[in-house]
Amino acid sequence: MEHALSPATLTELRRPRPYPAVSVLTPTHRREPDNAQDPVRLRNVVAEAKKQLEADPSVTRERRMDLVEQLDRALAEVDLAHAEDGLVIFAAPGEHQVWSLARTVPERVVLSDTFLTRNLVAAQASERPFWVLSVSADQVTLWNGGADRVAEETSNGFPLTRSLEDPDAERQERVGDLPSTFRDEQTRHFLRDADTAVSAVLRKHPRPLYVTGETAALSLLDEIGTVTKAAAHIPHGGLAHGTPDAVWQAVRPLITAEAKKDVDAVARELETARGRKAFAAGVDEVWQSATEGRVQLLAVEENYRVTVRDDGGDHLVPAESGDLDSREDIVDEIVEQCLETGAEVRFVPDGSLGDAKGIAGVLRY
Repeated sequence: MEHALSPATLTELRRPRPYPAVSVLTPTHRREPDNAQDPVRLRNVVAEAKKQLEADPSVTRERRMDLVEQLDRALAEVDLAHAEDGLVIFAAPGEHQVWSLARTVPERVVLSDTFLTRNLVAAQASERPFWVLSVSADQVTLWNGGADRVAEETSNGFPLTRSLEDPDAERQERVGDLPSTFRDEQTRHFLRDADTAVSAVLRKHPRPLYVTGETAALSLLDEIGTVTKAAAHIPHGGLAHGTPDAVWQAVRPLITAEAKKDVDAVARELETARGRKAFAAGVDEVWQSATEGRVQLLAVEENYRVTVRDDGGDHLVPAESGDLDSREDIVDEIVEQCLETGAEVRFVPDGSLGDAKGIAGVLRY
């Protein structure tokens, strides 16, 4: 299952496909007893996608068989044992993808000439992803961090490894010329290579970087590093060979502190915007401003969800889930629209926005 949404991947997902490009969305659950419903719910929504394909007269038999095969392959790849809060399946002739999201999605099936990406975009924005680089003298490991976890990244040449066996070590020890591990030239080259490798990752996937390692290793990176020198350093050895949970526990206090600083900064910006009459609040007002490209900063409470419909004019009105023409993921629509127009999007804890009713924005004009 896919997790990381890069700009290049998003561009590829938004590429027009021969009709129909099928998007299947369903909420999932991380823990018991709620996750007991996930297998049945997933099978049912995939069955509904097949039913819609069968009923669509514009879909040829050959194309329908191809899409059914792609949906079955996608279903076989789903790992509900490691489910998060939402699941998205994309299927088109000759291709399929499965995305696991750390943000819930409405259950739906969409047949179009493009995949439905707004839920992926909103989930990525809400997750506040980061990188953790764990360094030691013989291994450098890169971890992909999200809302409440890290997972080892095994692309882009990671992990970097080397042997610590030095054929000259015995001779150097006899003459008293054996340098400490983090002062010898081989280690300097090794960590410089790691700095270069993570620089390439950050160019493709820019996000905050944390570096863990022994104090001596971090001092060496301060001396020779570029991006690693500027990263937040955590003096904690052993994590290059550690477990994801151990890494998460080491970086968690810094992640929590940074999140608190972000929330405070958002609150100050919103308050300033109120004073200069550049403030929007509530889903209808923010939606109108987002549509006009006026939002500079969007703030959304993490679990804010609302179902609306267009009242036939320029406003949104509350609606019930399942109502005709209801828009169950209007918040994700707003997030994607704001990102498309260059706005900054911040997700904040529930209740942080007070009378703004879950969503607010700082306006450009």
